[in-house]
Amino acid sequence: MKIALIGYGKMGIMIESIIKENGMHEIVFTATSKNINELTPKNFASSDAVIDFSVPSAVIENAKNVLAAGKPLIIGTTGWYEHMDELKKLCTQQNGCIVYGSNFSTGVNLFFMLNDFLSKLMKTQKKYHVFIEETHHTQKRDTPSGTAITIANSILENRKWLKEWTNSTELTDEDADETKLAIISNRVGDAIGEHVVTYYSENDSIQIAHEAFDRKGFAEGSIVAAEWALNKIGFYSFRDVLKEILANAE
Repeated sequence: MKIALIGYGKMGIMIESIIKENGMHEIVFTATSKNINELTPKNFASSDAVIDFSVPSAVIENAKNVLAAGKPLIIGTTGWYEHMDELKKLCTQQNGCIVYGSNFSTGVNLFFMLNDFLSKLMKTQKKYHVFIEETHHTQKRDTPSGTAITIANSILENRKWLKEWTNSTELTDEDADETKLAIISNRVGDAIGEHVVTYYSENDSIQIAHEAFDRKGFAEGSIVAAEWALNKIGFYSFRDVLKEILANAE
């Protein structure tokens, strides 16, 4: 499979390294901040799929160019979700394929499923308060992380008395508001990514956690998504991809 990369930061470099190491695929075009004027449908024409790990502000324009070239697009960038409806409409109009994800790690997506299950179990347990804590490297642009927002949205869906999530760097008195879900964000050194969900009461606490040791899992997941998206039409999350893969493995 021939892959085009948009973005050559930590994730783009890791994807390139994996592809060179396994020899199964080939990178035919890489878009960076230095050749941004080359982000045109013509330059995506030789690829089979495109993986975007660039910046949130570029996602819509990148999608227009990739879809115009008739190629499936894998979006690993986060921080653009307020434009979700616009992107979905664009994908439908172009009869294209987009796979997006707040996190392309298989482990994190299994963690999402655990979080869904636990939040359903806890939806009647009002004596338990809940908060989310996420830790990433100091260069991460978006706060809270897209992964933390995905976790929060699942909890909000099941604990109906929680109306919204809030974000800060520590638990405060305001977070004691029983209608709000606190997300605590830490930016520390080169931390890859850690997410912890804590339910606590006067009697005990329950925690589930995921910690990434390197970025390889994220990069491998985006390549899996690109393989899956070939000849597909539609707008999908990486969880859709993983669920189908797991179902076919049974």
